[in-house]
Amino acid sequence: MVMRFTQSAHQDSFAFDHLPAPQDWPELMFSLPELQYPERINCASAFLEDIAAQGFADKVAIRSASESWTYAHLIATVNKIAHVLVDDMQLVPGNRVLLRGANNPMMAASILAVWKAGCIAVPTMPLLRAKELSVIIDKAQISAALCSAVLQEELMLAKEMSTTLQTLRLFHSDDAHGVESLMRDKPSEFTAVDTHAEDVCLISFTSGTTGKPKGTMHFHRDVLAICDCFPRSMLASQASDVFIGTPPLAFTFGLGGLLLFPLRVGATAVLLEKLTPETLLKSIDEFQATICFTAPTFYRQMLPLVSQFSLKSLQKTVSAGETLPIATREAWQAATGLIMIDGIGATEMLHIFISAAGSEARAGATGKAIPGYQACVLDADGNPAPVGVVGRLAVKGPTGCRYLDDERQKNYVYKGWNLTGDAYEMDADGYFHYRARTDDMIITAGYNVAGPEVEEILLKHPAVAECAVVGLPDEERGQIVKAFIVLRDSHTASDELIKDIQSFVKNNVAPYKYPRAIEFRDTLPRTETGKVQRFKLKV
Repeated sequence: MVMRFTQSAHQDSFAFDHLPAPQDWPELMFSLPELQYPERINCASAFLEDIAAQGFADKVAIRSASESWTYAHLIATVNKIAHVLVDDMQLVPGNRVLLRGANNPMMAASILAVWKAGCIAVPTMPLLRAKELSVIIDKAQISAALCSAVLQEELMLAKEMSTTLQTLRLFHSDDAHGVESLMRDKPSEFTAVDTHAEDVCLISFTSGTTGKPKGTMHFHRDVLAICDCFPRSMLASQASDVFIGTPPLAFTFGLGGLLLFPLRVGATAVLLEKLTPETLLKSIDEFQATICFTAPTFYRQMLPLVSQFSLKSLQKTVSAGETLPIATREAWQAATGLIMIDGIGATEMLHIFISAAGSEARAGATGKAIPGYQACVLDADGNPAPVGVVGRLAVKGPTGCRYLDDERQKNYVYKGWNLTGDAYEMDADGYFHYRARTDDMIITAGYNVAGPEVEEILLKHPAVAECAVVGLPDEERGQIVKAFIVLRDSHTASDELIKDIQSFVKNNVAPYKYPRAIEFRDTLPRTETGKVQRFKLKV
C-alpha cells in the first residue's frame, strides 16, 4: 500500500513531498495477523483511548520520581496539549514539531499529543547543542517546538540560527505562555485527527559516517508495528509489567522500550531522568520493575552493585545500542539469574529486528530474525552468503528505511533489503553473530558518534592543524572516541592542551561525542591522493 496525498489527513504536504520515490523503498512485509492494520489509524488513539476502553482507564500508565499518571489522566493531559498545538500554536496536520525534554511524563504526553493532532513529532536528544539542533530544524523545516524549560538555552540559540522555527512553547514552566498555563482552561477531550496509516508521524534523526544527519520517516502504522513484533515475541509483555530503563525518548530504542511498548498492552512506564547505575538498580526495586532496557555499558557498571539491591521483581533485561560482550552476558546472569535479551535495531527500522530470549539465547550471538522480520547476510556481490561467511546484514519486515530527502536512501536499500551498515555472520541454526560495523560509525556506550563530525569541531580549535577521529575498543564503553591530532607550529603538546581541546569539543557538540583519548602526531597516515588512512590509526 502506497498512499496518495489525496488520502492523507495532512494539510502540510512537506513530509509526503520529501519521501523517497516508492521504487526506492524497501520491501515491506505484514506476515503476522497482528500487523494487519486498517487503512486509517491514529497511533495515539491506539495507545490511549483503545487501551482505556479495555478497562485500563484507572490503571497507572506513567510513573516518575514524583508523579503517577493513570491512563485517564494521561489521555486528558494529551488532549489539553493537543488543543494548545491547534488553538494557540495554530498548527495543522503535517506540521513538524521539535520536542526537547528528558524522560518524564510531560515529554511523553507531548509526543502523543503531536500525533493525536495529526502533526509529526521530531524528538531530539537533551544533550544536543544549538548547531546540531539548527541542522535538524532546517532539514525538517520545523516551525514549532515544545521544550522543557531547563533545556531551552540551546534551542533558543538554534532558533536564532534558523529561518523556519517560529513558535516555541516551554513546559515545566511558570511562564504565562508556557504549556501548563495554556493547558489550564483547555477541554480534556480532543478528537484525534483521522490520519492515514501511511501518514508520517515521526522523524527520528540519526548521524551517518559523514556527520550529516539523516531524518528517518515513520508512519502511524510503523509505530504500532514495532509494538506488535519485538515486545510480543521476545518479551511476552502484558498489563502487569512495569518498564524501566535509561535510553532517552528521543532514541527510538527508548521511545519504544520505555513508552510505546508498555502503553500498547496497558502496562506501566517508569520515566526517570539522569539515572546512574546505582539509581537505576534502586529504582528497579522501588518501582518493582519487571522489564529493563539499557545498553551493555550500563549493565557492566551495575554488576558490582547488584548484591546491594533486591531485584526480585525483575524478570527480563534487554540490551541493545552496542555489542553485548559474552563476559557481560555471563556475569549478569551469574549475578541476577537472568538471561540477557540481546537485540539489534536501527533508527531506520525504528526498533529491534534480531533478538533471542530465554533458552533460545546463545552467548556470542545477537539472535535470530524475530517474527515479522526476515534477515540474511549478503556477500560482496550482493547475493545471500552461505553459512559462516561474513557479509552485510540485510533485513526486511513491516518497517523500513525512508530517509527525508536524502540520496543515501539508495545506499541503505538494496533489492528490497535494508542494509544496516553492520557486518554479520549467520550460523547453521539461523543465529546472527555480529562482527563489525561496515562504516566508520563509532558506537560508544550506546551512542552513535560520526568521526567526521567530531573532526569538524576539532579543526576549529586554534591549536589543531590536522586531525582524524576513530573508534577504539574499550572494555567499559564498547568503543571510545580517540582523536589523532597534528598541532599548529605555535602550540606544544601537553596534558593541559588535551583538557582544553576536550572541553572545546564538549562545548560545541553533545558531550558524549568528545574524544576521551587524544594522541598528538607529527603527521597522519595518508594515501597518495591525500585521504587519511584511518585503519592504520586503529592498530
